[in-house]
Amino acid sequence: MQKNFVLDTNVLIENPKCIKTLRNGQDNNVHIPYTVLTELDKLKRDPRIGHIVSQAVHSILKDTALSIFSPEFSEKHATLNPDDRILKETLNSSVESPILVTNDRILQIKAGIYNLKCEGYKESYPFRSDSQRFTGFVEEGQNPVTNSFRWENGIPVFHGCKSSKTITYTHEVWGVKPRNIYQNLALELMLNDDINLVSVQSEAGYGKTFLALASAFYLALEKKDNPYEKVYLVKPLWEIGAKMGFLPGTVEEKMQPYVRYIRDLAVKLHEQRPANRIFIDTDSNKFRFNQKKFEILPIAYIRGMNLENCVVIIDEMQNMSRSEVRSLLTRMGEGVKCISLGDTRQVDNPYLNESNNGLNWVVKKLKNNKEYAHIVLKGERSRGPITDMVIKTGL
Repeated sequence: MQKNFVLDTNVLIENPKCIKTLRNGQDNNVHIPYTVLTELDKLKRDPRIGHIVSQAVHSILKDTALSIFSPEFSEKHATLNPDDRILKETLNSSVESPILVTNDRILQIKAGIYNLKCEGYKESYPFRSDSQRFTGFVEEGQNPVTNSFRWENGIPVFHGCKSSKTITYTHEVWGVKPRNIYQNLALELMLNDDINLVSVQSEAGYGKTFLALASAFYLALEKKDNPYEKVYLVKPLWEIGAKMGFLPGTVEEKMQPYVRYIRDLAVKLHEQRPANRIFIDTDSNKFRFNQKKFEILPIAYIRGMNLENCVVIIDEMQNMSRSEVRSLLTRMGEGVKCISLGDTRQVDNPYLNESNNGLNWVVKKLKNNKEYAHIVLKGERSRGPITDMVIKTGL
């Protein structure tokens, strides 16, 4: 039986593709009250969700079969709040047996008072960026994306640009063993000679920086016949308090407060397996980096450089703009392996958001390129039990 769905604003915001899903081909009709358009018009100026509103509006414009209720112009209705106007417009419409789709529980209660049938949107989910939606895997029946994985009988199969292979082995890189299958597959991409650029998305605690450093140490210090002479770690800085430029000391000394965790991870790798060339003096408690082999730079210092024969780790790419990422990646010449890391749910740059940031733009534009691969890290175990608890509860 054909259904007549009426959409509330929150459903369009939580999933801009809901119109197509609810229509289910030609099975159902979808209607939108005029007040919903008014609310979308106000929300489009909100920097947090403006990009989502744009997608919702695009879905509305694209669907030629969509019905929009005529506006209610009476003075009595003009004083009502948006939810009550949506109710009035739905009840006064000519739609037969309308079903109001909303995840607003108060509106659901109000609809019940008027005997208006109401449903929550079961396919609703918080908006995800491209770097979250494309996990590095393709579903059964879908055409494989270049340098992606597919589950076959519970085993991951890698579809490279040249051939496919089943990943039944476990990597061990610089004394580091992956804690789950996703870390193992991330190492597969980082160590693949045919892939020049790898991006890794994950929440904090899943080991993306540690894996990248271990891979960089291996590529630059151990791998035979490798072109990599040095490791660079590039990082955008969003500072609180004193600006880096006013702090005393060299660039390395100014960077120390912001990258102490990098040194700690490098020392941990050194303790697992000596990496003497990375440090100037491994007997010192300071463990200062040997800048001929390992250098940490703020993104501002990359402009004008020509990076060749090196491994480049870009940390927190979600805090870089599209233009900054383009400027950085175009600095890379021959013999460069680049590993980009980030989490689009932790954007500190006030001028960027979950969708408009460097990491998301890389995935959106480079996906399916033969020299690029992307993966989302996840699993039951992260940094530790407290981190596990925070991630699982969605704190």
